[in-house]
Amino acid sequence: MASEKVETVVAGNYLEMEREEGDSRHPSSLVSSFISLIHVAQVLLTLPYSFSQLGMLSGILFQLFYGLMGSWTAYLISLLYVEYRTRKEREKVDFRNHVIQWFEVLDGLLGKHWRNIGLFFNCTFLLFGSVIQLIACASNIYYINDNLDKRTWTYIFGACCATTVFIPSFHNYRIWSFLGLMMTSYTAWYMTIASLLHGQVDGVKHSGPAKMVLYFTGATNILYTFGGHAVTVEIMHAMWKPQRFKMIYLLATLYVLTLTLPSASAVYWAFGDLLLTHSNALSLLPRTGFRDTAVILMLIHQFITFGFACTPLYFVWEKFIGVHETKSLFKRALSRLPVVIPIWFLAIIFPFFGPINSTVGSLLVSFTVYIIPSLAHMITFAPASARENAVERPPSFLGGWAGMYSINIIVVIWVFIVGFGFGGWASMLNFIQQIDTFGLFTKCYQCPHKP
Repeated sequence: MASEKVETVVAGNYLEMEREEGDSRHPSSLVSSFISLIHVAQVLLTLPYSFSQLGMLSGILFQLFYGLMGSWTAYLISLLYVEYRTRKEREKVDFRNHVIQWFEVLDGLLGKHWRNIGLFFNCTFLLFGSVIQLIACASNIYYINDNLDKRTWTYIFGACCATTVFIPSFHNYRIWSFLGLMMTSYTAWYMTIASLLHGQVDGVKHSGPAKMVLYFTGATNILYTFGGHAVTVEIMHAMWKPQRFKMIYLLATLYVLTLTLPSASAVYWAFGDLLLTHSNALSLLPRTGFRDTAVILMLIHQFITFGFACTPLYFVWEKFIGVHETKSLFKRALSRLPVVIPIWFLAIIFPFFGPINSTVGSLLVSFTVYIIPSLAHMITFAPASARENAVERPPSFLGGWAGMYSINIIVVIWVFIVGFGFGGWASMLNFIQQIDTFGLFTKCYQCPHKP
């Protein structure tokens, strides 16, 4: 607000506009940012499906490897954001009424071509990320109430999720993020305990990995799990102290692993190859009050995650049509509706819960989250003058600039070959198989046959 007192604070070499200490109306950036990052949502329910494709050992190793890699590229994005914002604030640019986004960081540091590439991949990823949340809502509610088919539930939840147009920014998601953390934690530990209590089904088989197509499909779903960086810059901008982000993200990743590793391992141990045809783990667990509670909590959480994925799209659209800085919330909400409608439509066309995660992971997340940030960091700091004047220098234990460049090169090569190459091939084959088997606009994907 213009009337609020603002002061310039020097943190290292980083200039940030920070509200005065003692303003108790604003929650701790440490807590609010940490909870903003833990949104595994529907991926939590598809990881057992990935384990059935990968096998137990590969499933665990890929989670650890991609968790570490995801934290690394989040670190790179935070460095680029701080570099961009510091340069602009030295030019007396005021961001109090403007939300910085990833494509603007790329534009300011590398030019319009990088901006266009980043804008395309980021927006497409967020679009399909929102589609996935709608599909997940319909898939989950069906296991409580199967009187309506999943397609009809998608119509209903599409209307519900459209109400996110009235939520102005990420500042308004703080309390919801905290609730989302609790919901995800409950669901993960419910899946773990319920699977262990259920025990292994009769004649359980753990044949994975059995086919290369399934193996790389499962791997790219895990790549997607730890690739939620599409809203990283917007979350950092909502923080009072963005330079804390990198450590918070690492802590968040470690916490996510305490949820995903036990739940995916336990469900796969109990049900084995049955998961190959049940991409939603909740479909195999017996119906109890605990399971229904997990379904309801995940529905609420997916609504929150839908808003998280859609809000950056809203910002891009508002800037495109020139209403981003308007004071009228109603005008902004009305202008956002054209963003929601295509998402709604795509969720009805491609309701393939599970396979769509792998496809998005291989074709979009691989570039948006891993390849583009790594290349952008290397090119930004390629000139000697840029390295000398960098706001944040690489820590010595990484081997300085040479160490950072080495890690970036490894990330780019690995993700391009394994994630995009083999993963894209496998995911597209699997996705096409779902279309051939179930068809587009299918009413009830992987629903049990009723007598």
